[in-house]
Order: sequence, then structure tokens, then C-alpha cells
Amino acid sequence: MQPATRREDTVEDYHGTLVADPYRWLEEVSTQETQAWVQEQHSATRTYLDAIPDRGQIKQRYRELFNYPRYSTPYKKGERYFFSKNTGLQNQNVLYTQPALGANMQAVLDPNTLSADGTIALTNQAMSEDGKLLAYGTSKSGSDWQEIRIRRVDDGRDYDEVIRYCKFASIAWRHDSTGFYYNRLPEPGTVPEEDQANYSKVYWHKVGTQQEEDQLVFERPEAKELSFSPFISNDGVYLLLNVWCGTDPKNRIYYREVTSDEPFIRLLDEADASYNFVGNDGAIFYFQTNLDAPRGRIIAIDTTKSERTQWREIVSEQSDVMDFTLIVNQQFVLGYMHDAHHQVKLYNKTGTFLREIELPTLGSIMGVSGEPDDDELFLSFTSFLYPSTVFRYDFERHELKPLWETPHTFDPSGYETRQVFFTSKDGTRVPMFLTHKKGLVLNSTNPVLIYGYGGFDISLTPSFGITPLLWIERGGIYAVVNLRGGNEYGEEWHKAGMLEKKQNVFDDFIAAAEWLIENKYSNPTRIAIEGGSNGGLLVAASMVQRPELYGAVICRVPVIDMLRYHKFTVGRYWISEYGDAEHNPEHFKFMYAYSPLHNVKEGVEYPPTLIMTADTDDRVIPAHAWKFAATLQHAYQGKNPILLRFELKAGHGMGKPTAKIIEEESDILVFLFQTFSMQ
Repeated sequence: MQPATRREDTVEDYHGTLVADPYRWLEEVSTQETQAWVQEQHSATRTYLDAIPDRGQIKQRYRELFNYPRYSTPYKKGERYFFSKNTGLQNQNVLYTQPALGANMQAVLDPNTLSADGTIALTNQAMSEDGKLLAYGTSKSGSDWQEIRIRRVDDGRDYDEVIRYCKFASIAWRHDSTGFYYNRLPEPGTVPEEDQANYSKVYWHKVGTQQEEDQLVFERPEAKELSFSPFISNDGVYLLLNVWCGTDPKNRIYYREVTSDEPFIRLLDEADASYNFVGNDGAIFYFQTNLDAPRGRIIAIDTTKSERTQWREIVSEQSDVMDFTLIVNQQFVLGYMHDAHHQVKLYNKTGTFLREIELPTLGSIMGVSGEPDDDELFLSFTSFLYPSTVFRYDFERHELKPLWETPHTFDPSGYETRQVFFTSKDGTRVPMFLTHKKGLVLNSTNPVLIYGYGGFDISLTPSFGITPLLWIERGGIYAVVNLRGGNEYGEEWHKAGMLEKKQNVFDDFIAAAEWLIENKYSNPTRIAIEGGSNGGLLVAASMVQRPELYGAVICRVPVIDMLRYHKFTVGRYWISEYGDAEHNPEHFKFMYAYSPLHNVKEGVEYPPTLIMTADTDDRVIPAHAWKFAATLQHAYQGKNPILLRFELKAGHGMGKPTAKIIEEESDILVFLFQTFSMQ
């Protein structure tokens, strides 16, 4: 039983509406009172979870299924290939190189040697063009902050310099390998705390010198909320800046020649669409854009005459969404999403369709690489019942073959994945993937775990995961819903789930459960929902709006307080997606209407709920989860557990070591199996 949480009389006036915030003191994360409260909450949760007899067996089975070799998509620099590998249960993936495919692997960097518990992760890497120098970023305990170092690949020794104050940093090597450009944020303490994620700057770093000697290359202090990510064209001639504002997909592009000290040319400066630089032929730049094409197209801009009337369309908008583009073998390699799963098509430079690369099954491309003048393409393919596998495509033979074998102990032959479509509240057709044992009986009693996200232009395509495998092994159905707010059907699909239309996302998610019930897959007491970050907001809002529809809720690192989220860390990045309730009265109306923290009611039967957060989450601060747990526990006095799980030395999820993943996922599974009596 959780202890009672102190309530205070904090009230704030939002455009004439008085809003109580009795647990605002929990936002002061480092106070003795807050830390004592968190420890009491976590102790109560551990007592509950550790008492479940099945936990040891679940954890052991998770380890068995997770213990298989995993590779990243290789890429080539100079005469070497680079990739990451995990033998199975290593806490962190190890970066390797080899001089030729099939040759002996040489370890370049093993993050497992950087900390005893695996909580220092390799979270950024950029290889010099000759493949001899590695600039790499490490993060501690899941933090978004990075420190960048430089390693000589041949002898494994690091240079002395350490580059700090980096978050979401890009690293762009000059082709002569003398140094690189990077973006960084202000040194903490030099700007007000609310501006710590503002004032992005681009610097030039020369190898072998200290950060204090780095040269400022670009800044726009008059536009403090803009961020600048440098990159260099494949021919090494141009330094480009991707200019972005928070999570808004509409960006800008500036450029100049690498050897120039002239001001940057603001090629695209209206922030009217997304522009992804694909490559160039001299002064002709190719972009993937959704300008006048919500599902994407390829255009060419001659930078010597960049008026919009001179732009050329190379590949027009299709019925499917263009998800990624790169140039390999002097061809456009285009990844399309067809009903939320990938297809790969090849076009020549004039926009003529050449062929489609046939993929193993309905699934996803999780990584892709290749060089403009090479005749090989690498891609990582996965699906719900297909472990991530690296393939090599030979342009001369038109053959796609596995590069490495990824043996797995799980036998998928007794399971299947199907895609279904249902109608949401407003008549919108929404897709959903269902994975389960073959021969499923529709008797309204099957346990279902529904996963969703629904925001920030992020698509949920099929992927392989151990938690879903354990779920379906015990007879469950794993459902993934492709909600509005994502990019599964292009920018219009995204816009239909943001700002004042955010309720559409919750309506889609609710309609998914209703469809499963109507079609006798399950019933409300056997339906669990799960989501993290923006997906944590999703499941919290859905539960608060329709508590009778669910039998369990897994709410991970959630955004909960929609009136104050923008005040913390990088929360202001999300204003273009959510809105600003503090300064915009129209935004306040729709945000207050769905904000989970402000819509919990007394006298309501809420389902068993596991709320999860971590101490080093500097993206979505843990106070969101803490205030939600306290609010639910105060309002609900029934028998269902309302638990708060708190992870130490972990963040929003990035770089989490294998040992912590196994512990965390085992807790989720044991909570669900106990709730649904799934032995």
C-alpha cells in the first residue's frame, strides 16, 4: 500500500480558469522530501512485484530469448566497413571494423569497458572519410547530454580533447580529416535555466586541440530557439546546416563551400515544409520534401539559379509515403511505406522507375546505408516474427542476400501476423497489426496488449521485440495501432493528430480496443495498453477518458502535465506538436480538456496501472510520472494497484544496458501476467 502524499494549496490562473496543482512540490526533484517520497513509492512497488512467484521464470525466459547475436547496418568509410555487434547479453553493443566483408572483425570501441554496470553508452559516432578517425559521443545513465572524444582506429588510442555541452549533436568531418564541425548548447550556468536548450551554435574543431580553441562557425542569437545541425556533402565540397525548431518537421537549409569563410547562403529559409538533403551533383542539390506533396517527392535545386520556378521534380508524389531516400550506385534508393510497412524501390537520376527490391515478408527497414559510387546497398530488415537481419543488395546481380546469420531460439512457425483495419470515431480508417498463435479462437477471452504512440511524425512499423514474444507465447495477442499523429500516411496524417486535433489520437486508440471487443478477440478485463513518452500520454489520456475499457495500463516515461510540460528541459521543443497552454488561451482549452493530470476523477474505478520513470530522464522529467501517480492514488481508493516504478542510473531509454532492459521488461510482464492470471 502506497503512503499518502502531501497535498498543497497551489493554484494557478490560466486565462481565467483556476487550476489546482497540489503536487507541484514533486517538481523539486532533489529535495529530501521528494526523494523520500520516491523511495517509499518504489519500495511499495518492489514489494508488490517481487512477491509474484512467476518473476524469476519470466526473467530467465527473457534472457534466453534475448541471447542472440545482433548487428547494426554496416557502412563504409575509406577501405573499411564499420558496424556494431552484440553477442547477445552484452550490456552495450561493440563497434567493430573489418577491411572486407567476411574478414576478421577488429573492435574499435567497446562501451562495456567504460563502466562496470554498462550505464555509459555510445550514443553518437562519426567516422572520418578515410576511416582512420572516429569521433564518438558517450552518455551517462541515459542522459541526452553527450561528451565527444576522438579515437584513432588503428591503435585504439584517444586524443586528449573532450568536447562537452552537446545534446542532439551532429558531427561533420571535413574530407581531409583535419577536424569536424559540430553543434553544441551553452555551458550550463551561462544562460538562464529556461534557455539551456536554446542558443545552438556550430563550431569547427581541429583534431589535437582543446575545445576552448574551437572556432565559432555559425549562430543566430536573435533566433535563440533555432538549432543547427552541420553535415557535409558526399563530394566534400559543401558544408550544410539543417536548421530546425524543436520537433517541428518543417526545417530550413543553409550552405556554403567548406573552404569558404563567406556568410552561409540561406537556400531554404521559409520553414514551409520538410527538406531532407539526399545528395548533389556539383551545384545541383537533391532533396526529399513534402512541399506541395504531403506523402513526399524528390526535387532538384540548381543552386546557381535557386529561384523556385527553376526547381525540378525528379520523382513525383505517390499514393504511398516516401519514408527515406539515399543515393547508391548513382540511383535513388527510395523507401516507401505501404499501409505502415516498407517497400524499397530504385529510380535513376532522371526519375525513371527501375525496379523494386523484394523484401522477405511484410516488415520494416530499420537501417540502410550505401555510397553514391558503390554497387552495394546494406539494409536491416525486421518484422514482428522476424529478428533484425542485415542484408546486402548487389546492384549488378540484383540480388538481396543476408550478410550475417542471426540464429534465434524462438520458433515463429506456430505464430502469425495479420493486418486489420478499423473505423475510428470520425470515420477514419486506421490500420492495426495483430500477432498471435495460429488457430486463435475468437471467444472474447484472449488477453490483448495494445501498443501505440501517435505523434511527432513517428511511424510504428513492424519490429521484433522480446516482450511481445513472451506475451504471445503465453497465449496473448500483441496489437500495434498506427494512430494519427504519426507519418504512416504522410504529413496530413501527422497533422490530424496534433495541436487541437490531438483528441483524434486518443479516439483512434480507444476505437482499436472497441473493435477487438466487437469482433470477439477479447473483453475489457483482458485488454492491456502500453506506451512510452508521447505514448505514455496516449495511454494515460485513454485510461482517464475510458477507464472501463481496459484491464491494465503500462505508462512509461510519460508526458502528463500538459499545462507545464514546456517549462522543463527540452519540453519547449514540443510546442509545435502539443501547443502552449500558458501563453495561448485557445491552446489551453483543448490541452486542459485532455491533460491526464487534470482529468483524474474521484469515485472512478481505474484499472491496475504501472507508471514507470527514471532518475536521469532529462527529456521527460520524472515529475510527470510522480504527479500522475500521486493524483491517481489520491483519487482512487479501490483494490487495483496503482504503482510507480523508479529506475536509477537510467534516462528516457537511450543507451539503456541489457541488464536493466531485462529487469524492466520482466517487471512489465510479471505485472500483466499477474493481473490477467496468465500462467
